[in-house]
Amino acid sequence: MNKVFLFFTLSIMCITMFSQSEITENELKNHLQFLTSEKNAGRYPGGKENKWIVKYIEKEFKRLKISSFEIGYRQFFNAELRVDKGVDKKPVVKTCNVVGFIEGNDSTLKNEFIVLGAHYDHLGLGGPSSKSEKRRVVYHGADDNASGTSALLEIAEKLVSNKEQLKRSVLFIAFGAEEQGLLGSTYFVEHPMVPLSQIKLMINMDMVGRLNTEKQVYMGGAGTFPCGVNFMTDLGKSLGLNPVVHAGSVGGSDHVSFYKKGISVLGIHTGGHPEYHTPEDTIDLINLEGEKWVCEYVFQTVFQKASSTDQMYFINQD
Repeated sequence: MNKVFLFFTLSIMCITMFSQSEITENELKNHLQFLTSEKNAGRYPGGKENKWIVKYIEKEFKRLKISSFEIGYRQFFNAELRVDKGVDKKPVVKTCNVVGFIEGNDSTLKNEFIVLGAHYDHLGLGGPSSKSEKRRVVYHGADDNASGTSALLEIAEKLVSNKEQLKRSVLFIAFGAEEQGLLGSTYFVEHPMVPLSQIKLMINMDMVGRLNTEKQVYMGGAGTFPCGVNFMTDLGKSLGLNPVVHAGSVGGSDHVSFYKKGISVLGIHTGGHPEYHTPEDTIDLINLEGEKWVCEYVFQTVFQKASSTDQMYFINQD
């Protein structure tokens, strides 16, 4: 009887450890369902929906035992919102970035940071940035960028379970107000929680939920850090993906704010589609299996760079 009980206990422990350390389609789906829910009304900056999203991300960081800075996980800033042509007064709302970190284990390299980021906001009920004439309907933003936010949380979970092997520290940032003009990332680099000189690579995930049948993962900025193009190409192929790697082509999402400060970056996505910035960007179009592969790719990138002693420095691609 004792042997049966012991076997049962060990089995439960193994299942629990697996669920905590592995990236799963089910957990990605759960995050996506919350982020794209009608209740959250398109994740527009400011207001109660924004607070619900922030609270959700913060709760996940706490659950994973990701450390916060002295000010807590929330980095508040004021966001000036975009308005339709002909409207002079731009409303200003209070929103925030959600920031946490895992400290590395090397006495020297723990002072260097790999940043993993994704923006959590979207277009709310439509507006000047939408590609559709529809207003007063929810712009769910499943791919843009609930996919990146869910990936951030899943990759963070796996990195926590492997934190003993990390030499460098890893900084996680869920950016606010990206759709309003990269406002969250701009605020962060102007008010950094760690010296910018200590950030050796910033990896940004924006629209990573629509992996195509050719398994193409697109990225810009791989030439901004040493051997980056070959590293990302070889790693992607080893995972069964077909990486489309650009040395430059830094792009137009939150990583651009870091690049402008002389920080190495990777902007990762799975390509554009007709549903971009429309109400039709919904969860049913997300390729969950594909997003899991992309998450593993990004996890391996962060893990290998954070656990190595390779020298990391900025290479300008302008």
